[in-house]
Amino acid sequence: MSTIPEELFNRDGAIYMGARRDPTGCTVGLFGVPYDGTTSFRPGTRFGPAAIRQVSDGLETYDPQLDTDLDDIAYCDLGAVEISFGAPEPVVVATREATNAVMDLGLKPLMLGGEHSISSGAVAAVASHHPDLVLLQLDAHADLRDHWLGGRHSHACAMRRCLEVLPSQELLQLAIRSGTREEFSELHRQQRLVSLEQLPRRLAAIAGRPLYLTVDLDWFDPAVMPGTGTPEPGGFDWVDFARLIDLLQGQNLVAADVVELAPGLDNSGCSSVLAAKVVRSLLIKLAGC
Repeated sequence: MSTIPEELFNRDGAIYMGARRDPTGCTVGLFGVPYDGTTSFRPGTRFGPAAIRQVSDGLETYDPQLDTDLDDIAYCDLGAVEISFGAPEPVVVATREATNAVMDLGLKPLMLGGEHSISSGAVAAVASHHPDLVLLQLDAHADLRDHWLGGRHSHACAMRRCLEVLPSQELLQLAIRSGTREEFSELHRQQRLVSLEQLPRRLAAIAGRPLYLTVDLDWFDPAVMPGTGTPEPGGFDWVDFARLIDLLQGQNLVAADVVELAPGLDNSGCSSVLAAKVVRSLLIKLAGC
């Protein structure tokens, strides 16, 4: 069995469907960061990673879009990162250490959140292994504030902090629909704002480059994803996400995260199921299928 840093991960609780605990021979390492300490509207994303795992058994292991079964790939669930609740800075550090540990095991990291502030820790770790890393963001919000409510590591500052640890400075922000006037001015000035229609051309320009995909679930419309802390009307549905997955064919996807599920805000449980299905697609893509 490969050595797993026991001090970094709590391995109790549910496990994503079909995942192993032993990373030996695996290609993808899934882990959770149950943190929502900077939530500014509706809390509860700290329960997201556990909810995704708990409902995952309700899905089939076979993905008809990708014609691949999870039983045919090797992936492990390393558990939840041990974090302190409170200030986000130590959590970002712990996330970076955990992501590095996953990559040291020879695995591609797939992180479950938690709120979006944790992503800068994972991006920093992945960028240290891949200096020419490109970041693709699915999100309702630009997340380009330098600070929010007195903090620089707020979920509203997630992409600003990611840019600070991204050597390439290449960030593609897919169909952002909410932000300040200043944020949208920067999106257009830096040509970061990308529509679904423009995405094939922009992906073709980075073909072969290492790609990190960060999925804030509020990218989806509240009609299909009510279980998120900052819902924004005018979003997308599963068909749009499936189109994105098709567009990733041939791309060098090296890491991903799925964040901002607040399961307690959707009593139907459908938001958690959608999030678990997103994870299934990303597991398969990260495995190179």
